[in-house]
Amino acid sequence: MSTSHNGGPYARRMAPPRTRTAASEPGTSTRTAPALAPSPAPASTGAGAGAGDAPCPTGTETLRRVRDGNGLLAAAAMRRLDEDLDWYRTLPAEDRSWVGLVAQAGITAFVTWFGDRSTPPHGVGEIFAAAPPELTRSISLQHTLQLVRVVVDVVETHSDELAAPGGERDLREAVLRYSREVAFSAAEVYARAAEVRGAWDARLEALVVDALVRGEVDDALRSRLAALGWSGRGSTLVMVGTTSSVLDDVRAADLRRQTRRAADDALVGIQGDRLVVILGGERDLRAAATSLLPRFGPGPVVIGPLVRDLADAARSARAALAGLVAAPAWEQAPRPVPADDLLPERVLTGDVIARRTLVAQAYDPLVAATGSLLETLSAYLGAGRSLEAAARVLYVHPNTVRYRLRRVADVTGWDPLNPREAYVLQTALALGRLGESAAGT
Repeated sequence: MSTSHNGGPYARRMAPPRTRTAASEPGTSTRTAPALAPSPAPASTGAGAGAGDAPCPTGTETLRRVRDGNGLLAAAAMRRLDEDLDWYRTLPAEDRSWVGLVAQAGITAFVTWFGDRSTPPHGVGEIFAAAPPELTRSISLQHTLQLVRVVVDVVETHSDELAAPGGERDLREAVLRYSREVAFSAAEVYARAAEVRGAWDARLEALVVDALVRGEVDDALRSRLAALGWSGRGSTLVMVGTTSSVLDDVRAADLRRQTRRAADDALVGIQGDRLVVILGGERDLRAAATSLLPRFGPGPVVIGPLVRDLADAARSARAALAGLVAAPAWEQAPRPVPADDLLPERVLTGDVIARRTLVAQAYDPLVAATGSLLETLSAYLGAGRSLEAAARVLYVHPNTVRYRLRRVADVTGWDPLNPREAYVLQTALALGRLGESAAGT
């Protein structure tokens, strides 16, 4: 970077550099960092000769020394990496070789740019050109900036040795300018890599959610889940609802961040105007699902049953999706509503699983129970849910009917004295009798 000085040998560095020489072209290979052979002093140098002026002896000599010291700087940088950076020492051998190559490429690019500072500094995009894109997964942006800091410190440490007498300050200023540009370029490289990974992860996540909903759980799916960071600890549940409008990339990314804060594990599937969220972990998943309600659009939001692990997620997903279809039939349904609270409505939509669940959880236990529970429940429901009317039909005291109905609640989990749960039990009785009639014929 050209810097103004009052008098002295630096006064001739004020003008912009002139024509580049072949030895300082930016196309210098970044795959290796050999010491550049000394080259004749150019007609005008990037160290600061002005147009039409005589070459600056100090700048020309500094440039020659920097070129000759390329190998020295590269070797010193590799030693410092191994001494100062713990994360570098723990990298696999292949990744260490790539990082070393990047460091050497950075020094070579600096030497090239120092010869003609009228051109923009080489960015990290060019420095990283020799390394595979996967290197951004092995080392973080913070590590990259530490790498840049080490290389800058190495060049600064050797600036008195490399610069011609009187050119030390100019060399240090050039290093600082170059390192600033490289740091900004590093942030850009990692931002682009994060954007690409985010888009790829979103597509992969959509495929995983779709496979889970269909129940296609195999080793390939587990591998994809691991790539998405799913830990697999604890239980799993699925919640579904709708979105108020089509989610763009920004809103979808924000939704994914919110779900990952709510639960240990989270997957999001955006299927048109339908939103499928899969939560997992050891925390209270129902509470986590409730906290995500503001992220859904108007209309019902259904939570599938809690299952042991991701292998059973398809069962929770099927129940939740069936509940979303049936939810409009229950206008007073809470939000969110458990899928198992929509069993009667799901039966009306032809959900075979809901039909089997109602019979297994309500009708069959009453058939197996003693104390005329099934008969009492049938009489109570048939008499318009009147205790007195049911007692007259059964020739018992109303308190006896009340006692038996409490036992029905204990056996089935649904209370006949609650209007909504009485409707569930009435549906279960109807399904059970239809099943027995079909079996008898």
